[in-house]
Amino acid sequence: MADLERVRVWAEALIRMHLDDSWSFGFDRAAKRAGLTNYTSRRITVSKHLAARWDDDEVHQTLLHEVAHAMVGPRAGHGPLWRRTAREIGYVGGRTHQGEIAAERAGWVGVCPGGHEHVRFRAPRGRYACKPCTRSARRMVEVRWQRREQAA
Repeated sequence: MADLERVRVWAEALIRMHLDDSWSFGFDRAAKRAGLTNYTSRRITVSKHLAARWDDDEVHQTLLHEVAHAMVGPRAGHGPLWRRTAREIGYVGGRTHQGEIAAERAGWVGVCPGGHEHVRFRAPRGRYACKPCTRSARRMVEVRWQRREQAA
């Protein structure tokens, strides 16, 4: 687990090394997204929930990913310029994180008849199929949703 104060120090050092003084760093409350580069406010953020559960290397890679975005600008996306820039500053990951999400923060929990648990952060609309059960049964196996009780 990464120490959040240490993450802040790394982020600020990377910003000083690769960007100008107009950029800043902060934590956000994202539960599925690892990081974000906001070009309008010139601010890089990392999910405090995910950073607290990931190891140092995963968080450092997220910071490098976002700094590379800030370096190349909003039009580059995850294209060749972004990939080259990210590699040059030490990024070795992919375009998106594949780590766990902060599922305990999801407001909706669903269970299928097969016992698979599903989570959603927004209220489910319509019917949802449990992919593993639907695939094996060759028919739609529906997930039943329930609002999660929020701990006080």
